[in-house]
Amino acid sequence: MSALAVRELSITIRGTLLVDGISFEVSPGECLAIVGESGAGKSLTASALLGLTPDAAHVSADVLNVDGVDARGFSDTEWRELRGNRVGLVSQDALVSLDPLRRVGAEVAEPLAIHTRLSRSERRHRAVELLESVSMPDAARRMGQYPHELSGGLRQRALIASALAGGPAVLIADEPTTALDATVQARVLTLLRSIADAGTAVVFISHDIAAVRRVADRVLVMRSGRVIEQGAVADVLDAPQEEYTRRLIAATTHEPRADRFGLGDAVLTGVDVSKAFSGVPAVAGASFTLLRGQTLGIVGESGSGKTTLARMIVGVERPDSGDLRWNGDHRVQLVHQNPLGAFDPRWTIERSLREALEAGEVPRAARGARVAALMKEVDLDPSLARRRPAQLSGGQRQRAAIARALAADPDVLVLDEPVSALDPSVRETVLQLLGRLQRERELTMIFVSHDLDVVAAVSDDVLVMQDGVVVEQGPVAAVFAAPQHPFTQELIAAGR
Repeated sequence: MSALAVRELSITIRGTLLVDGISFEVSPGECLAIVGESGAGKSLTASALLGLTPDAAHVSADVLNVDGVDARGFSDTEWRELRGNRVGLVSQDALVSLDPLRRVGAEVAEPLAIHTRLSRSERRHRAVELLESVSMPDAARRMGQYPHELSGGLRQRALIASALAGGPAVLIADEPTTALDATVQARVLTLLRSIADAGTAVVFISHDIAAVRRVADRVLVMRSGRVIEQGAVADVLDAPQEEYTRRLIAATTHEPRADRFGLGDAVLTGVDVSKAFSGVPAVAGASFTLLRGQTLGIVGESGSGKTTLARMIVGVERPDSGDLRWNGDHRVQLVHQNPLGAFDPRWTIERSLREALEAGEVPRAARGARVAALMKEVDLDPSLARRRPAQLSGGQRQRAAIARALAADPDVLVLDEPVSALDPSVRETVLQLLGRLQRERELTMIFVSHDLDVVAAVSDDVLVMQDGVVVEQGPVAAVFAAPQHPFTQELIAAGR
């Protein structure tokens, strides 16, 4: 008997059909991956399996069985009884999903209070067991910590423990590894696979084809609310029948960069650069050289110091010791990982671009034309400048963020995880855009990322950081082909 059975599921919001008659089943011990670009309907499908669709949504299905329960027409109260008990959810952003004002132990124990009759002490004991079951180190101590005190990987483990607390037959994992470093991602994927192997039916929603290969038994490909292809992972991903599926797979495959066109003089030299926060070293004695016209990739796990190093290069942070030696005067701009958070949500894109142009002393009369030119340069229709950030797609927002950085006419562009949250095809277009801009503007770039494939595709040289220390560096092709340091070897193995 299937743990989850869906037949002819359709979801309409304000007259727009967003999920169109999809059907699938998931057996106990099986992992089904649902893939597709933003807007494909995959997350909306997941919300229907949890009774969490928007109030304006109309959901219909011939069959919607969760752990043997017919959930069609369920009230909010009935769904609350089902969630956590028969079906659990692991969300994408654990820092947001976990209550920042509650300790981890209280978060994990909450489903036990709702769905069991265990005493307080029994719930605490069970919460520790749950954290240990997801390989949380020093679980008893972590019970007393707040989410912000945990790394991204540990927060995700706490969220998984909370989702498993009620013993659900079905686990929905919605983009659970997005923006996690390669080694942390590998551990979370291994954990999800072990959960499925233990008998839970897992629905894994992702745009990461490599992650799907590692964790799923079957895959369902969605486009514009419809299932266009499904089957065993090997069948669909190794021999896709649909052109759309082939494009999705191709967008996640990058060859190492071959066009080393910027073999120029040193723009920036870092000499034994160090930075500590509250006495804890974030960067310890980093030395490197950035060549004009090239891209320097910086990789490492969360907490390795890569973002702190980037912030010192931009000038947001000052080194405690060591030197950042610029060869001449250079204009440096930063492109953040999360453009939605970096833009003022109250302002239109045009106003944000005008502000950047004003800081660059562009005459007021020329700013309107310059805004339009910047939008076109990053492949955006100038009419989109009238919109606010929330009215743009993720890819459009990232292009707008790049346009704002270009408004200051920089020589050096520092990009901190600029494509980590984008779907494969959108990510590919942004990477192609950056490559074109680098050639046309002769930009020098620093690219911070946890995605080794992307770093290999865009970078000339790479720094590998661990615990604030640069443990390996050199030409990206050489470092990735024959890593010398054990940590680099672990990173590359985890990314395969």
